[in-house]
Amino acid sequence: MSWGSPFFVIAIIAISTGGWVINNWLRARHGYDLEDEWGGKTKPSDQEANRKIELLSNENENLTGKITHLEERIAVLERIATDKSTRLSEEIENLR
Repeated sequence: MSWGSPFFVIAIIAISTGGWVINNWLRARHGYDLEDEWGGKTKPSDQEANRKIELLSNENENLTGKITHLEERIAVLERIATDKSTRLSEEIENLR
């Protein structure tokens, strides 16, 4: 086999192309940006990631609401704990 033969040049091109295809396949499989033949990047469309973002946003809103409610309850408990007992008993009597 001669280094300058057409078979050797075609083998080098085939190996390079195969490596590029395998590289892009692995990148796509693991969610990385894909690389085209000119070195540019192409992001894969990931509908599952968008769905997860939406679910996490909804969960975040629910948890924020619960935290606000708990902060209000803690404020009431702190007021009860720090107020004088006579004032608390007067307020209870006024409610009756």
